[in-house]
Amino acid sequence: NDLLNMRRTILISGSSRGIGRAIAEELLRSGHRISLGVRNTEIFKDTFLDPKVSGNENILLNNYDANNELDAENWVQRTVDNFKSIDTVINCAGIFHKTGLIFKKEERETIEELWSTNVMGPWLLTKNAWEHLSKHGQGRIIVLVSMSGKRSKGNLAGYSMSKFALMGLCQTMRNEGWDQGIRTTAISPGWVNTDMAANVTTINKDEMTQPNDIAKIVSNLLSLPNSSIPFEINLNCNLEK
Repeated sequence: NDLLNMRRTILISGSSRGIGRAIAEELLRSGHRISLGVRNTEIFKDTFLDPKVSGNENILLNNYDANNELDAENWVQRTVDNFKSIDTVINCAGIFHKTGLIFKKEERETIEELWSTNVMGPWLLTKNAWEHLSKHGQGRIIVLVSMSGKRSKGNLAGYSMSKFALMGLCQTMRNEGWDQGIRTTAISPGWVNTDMAANVTTINKDEMTQPNDIAKIVSNLLSLPNSSIPFEINLNCNLEK
């Protein structure tokens, strides 16, 4: 099916490092056009993700702060101006705070940051790209949620709150986009070998899920037809009891 093998035009947030960066590199290698939104585009200078290295026809860099709605609007518009369409949005941008249930007064702002970045960021980006996704017939939305959006372990009240909300948002994206051919997938990993897990000592880094493996899952998702897209992919490198 030529439609399924089509080169996609993909927005990827949170691609400066970790899972998002691995996904961006994998999809660029796979021949897709990618448009990256990051706070500092200089981070890609002279790397594989530099348009001067991989070609302006293949990659577009955009200044993007997940907390800024205007940034989302501008990113979408620049991408459509440059590549003429958008058919895929991959939301990887996210932050982590250890905000507990009984938080200190000065920690209140961390809850607002978690909400703004982890929930409203993906919401606003997807909202702004929706018109273009719905035109394609096989639009895709992929969201990096977390196992913390499936269950709450320990005392990460703020982070879990934001990720549970994000999972609810994904379910509504799936519902709203279904008849327009938009398929949504929520990927929920446990420990991934990224900077976020740098201080984890309960499990070895080589035993964690690796960013490149999640990137391969995403690449495979983009090759599947509408009839075979899973809504949830849960990845856990350790057995939870």
